[in-house]
Amino acid sequence: MAERGGGIGAGGLERRDLLKLGAAGAAGLLAQRLSALEPAPQSQPARGPHNPVTAGAMPTRNLGRTGFQVGLFSLGGQAAIEQPNHEAVAVPILERALDLGVNYLDTSARYGGEARWSEQYVGKVMARRRKEAFLATKSHDRTRDGSLRLLERSLQLLRTDHVDLWQMHALDTMEQVDRAMAPDGAIQAFLQARDQKMVRFLGISGHSDPAVLAEAIRRFPFDTVLMAFNAADPHHLSFRKELLPLAVEREMGIIGMKIPARGRILSSWRPPAAATRTSNPQTPGTLTMREAMRYVLSHPVSTVIIGCDTVAQLEENVAIARAFTPLSAAQAETLERRTEAIARQALFFRRW
Repeated sequence: MAERGGGIGAGGLERRDLLKLGAAGAAGLLAQRLSALEPAPQSQPARGPHNPVTAGAMPTRNLGRTGFQVGLFSLGGQAAIEQPNHEAVAVPILERALDLGVNYLDTSARYGGEARWSEQYVGKVMARRRKEAFLATKSHDRTRDGSLRLLERSLQLLRTDHVDLWQMHALDTMEQVDRAMAPDGAIQAFLQARDQKMVRFLGISGHSDPAVLAEAIRRFPFDTVLMAFNAADPHHLSFRKELLPLAVEREMGIIGMKIPARGRILSSWRPPAAATRTSNPQTPGTLTMREAMRYVLSHPVSTVIIGCDTVAQLEENVAIARAFTPLSAAQAETLERRTEAIARQALFFRRW
């Protein structure tokens, strides 16, 4: 059975609920609300993408105000999908994802270097299957003209006349927010692109500081926020505490990333030999992939994006999403405690 997500609207979480909750209580209340939400519609708005496999493949949730029902697991555009000259691996992962019911694909103008390999590979699949995926890409330029140039090239590489979601990529400082919101800043490109129907929805992303994203959200009514969020989150610059309540209040689509922290949170991960000899040594993680995904999905996120190196990894993640049940408060608190000793490596993307 599909479920509405995000904790928004009737029966959803209110901001005061989140602010009152401690580390364990938040997960418990969120889990109760998520499990009680009614089934999602079985079709998408006529003008949006629609993967007919999704409804039977995994639960879905609202992507905020967009009207799109997104599967719990979405495919990230990094890992194998950003490697140079890797089409023989990347394209089958993308094809298999759509076959399995994944209906949201993430990429960026920055993934894969100057050649933008990620957008190239995604474009090879979109040339034939554009209607099956909610397509998201990003701009890392903070100016109007620079962002428009990036978008023009993105549309060429993605082989489409529009993307469903265009995001300001990796806002890390208040200075970047100021620059993007200036009269000649990126926000002007975003508005122009939406007006000209090159993009349908506008979003932001960030990894390092929840206050930066919160400030951007207060300045402009973005449709979505892509936030770095995993089970180690409570241990340093918590996005759950400082950003998630605001995003819920604004009824945004909330997309989780860095769930396995590029593997660093997983017990199966083995750090490079050089990493164990540095002043900040790394060790194997402490969670399974199922625990890592289940923790984040027990919060009011719409979906999680995860990059995959193999089709087998992709299939495992889809299976985890299909079988998802929310964590109890005690279970969530246990996972948080287990990540405390590895918090720095699991939150390597935060400002330290």
